Amino acid sequence: MGKTKTIFFKFSNIQQLLDHGLTIREILFWLALLVCLFPGVTAPLALLMGLVFANLLGTPYATSRTKATDYLLQFAVVGLGFGIGAEQAFQAGKAGFVMTMVAIFGTLGLGVILGKLLKIEQKTGFLVAVGTAICGGSAIAAVSPAIKARQHQISMALGAVFVLNSVALFIFPPIGKFLGLSAEQFGTWCAIAIHDTSSVVGAASQYGKEALNIATTVKLARALWIIPVAFVAAMTFGKGKENIKIPYFIGFFILAILANSYLPMANWMVTLIHHLSHMALCLSIFLIGCGLSKNLLFAGGVRVLGQASILWVIIAGLTLLVIVNF
Repeated sequence: MGKTKTIFFKFSNIQQLLDHGLTIREILFWLALLVCLFPGVTAPLALLMGLVFANLLGTPYATSRTKATDYLLQFAVVGLGFGIGAEQAFQAGKAGFVMTMVAIFGTLGLGVILGKLLKIEQKTGFLVAVGTAICGGSAIAAVSPAIKARQHQISMALGAVFVLNSVALFIFPPIGKFLGLSAEQFGTWCAIAIHDTSSVVGAASQYGKEALNIATTVKLARALWIIPVAFVAAMTFGKGKENIKIPYFIGFFILAILANSYLPMANWMVTLIHHLSHMALCLSIFLIGCGLSKNLLFAGGVRVLGQASILWVIIAGLTLLVIVNF
């Protein structure tokens, strides 16, 4: 008992030290951000750093961190557009359209059924289904105001989706290499089976430029489904459609593709944009990890995490089966 008290006392002292003024915790936070800018830092490593930071030290700047994450990720995605040709983007979007549409509606339907079977709150279960079907936290953030979801319902859905999103970033590249998936197959699989854009881009970037380009294009085409799904959700739950958030940055991604395809751009400029995009991606994923505290990750308990896990395994497995065999 005395040993436990001693450990707790030491831990309390560490927390007090970290909270002293605006020094140690914030200094460590900024140092970790600088490490993310190093060329050798990958998306999984950035996420792992963020998770460790959040759950051991706690992270500062809660509100500004969330805004910075959104802007950095959007900048990273738009920057990737400067490496994609218009014809390539059109072909990738065209090839993945039918599979994306089937996966989205199938996931939404199955998610609602699972939510009822597991006796999960209707709005919570719907948010988990939307997050799995379209684009993780972004879809949940877009749909939740449209259905007037409460904060605890949003937190439960985000926690479950973020757990699996983090797992995907680590396990998808090894699975793809083990199965011998081509760049096109892996990019398509990532775009449809992984929740958040950040993890789609992070996982695909480890598989090469072609996989990254395909994954980004198909993923953003998938993200556009937020708009009709949010409108339908608003009407279904009887709420105002004025609360729907539309991902306008996708338009800038399309403009970047057109600029790369039809405007003369120096090689050094394209290379610089790619480097900046990679740094922005690592920073955004680190910040995402910093927001994944134990309280958020396991906010929904076993049932909500079970719904999200079953849904994700089914959609990832079926998508992979189709991609490999057709």
